[in-house]
Amino acid sequence: MSEAAIDKAVYAQLQDAAGAEFVAELVDTFLEEASGMLAELRSARAEDDAVRFRRAAHSLKSNGNTFGALKLATLARELELNGLNADPVRDAAALAALEVEHARAAAALKDLRHG
Repeated sequence: MSEAAIDKAVYAQLQDAAGAEFVAELVDTFLEEASGMLAELRSARAEDDAVRFRRAAHSLKSNGNTFGALKLATLARELELNGLNADPVRDAAALAALEVEHARAAAALKDLRHG
């Protein structure tokens, strides 16, 4: 059995601290902006722009940690720390794994947001 896409304890703590209504707004914003962050990562990789690459990875890492999407945050952190590898194929594989985890986290956040 794979780990949950969202750590519900982290999500509940966020709701307790910020309020469920505000967290719902944050989730909506993240769901709208995350695909752009992923596109920015791919674009930065294609253009060998290490600054943009790390910045986009950092944003995804931070958002993942905020919402309890811990695996998403871990994958983004690895990209942020590693920066652009000399091996674009390895970066592509890491980005693909991040996108799969983003889809899992987004689906789980939508469920939590509406449930």
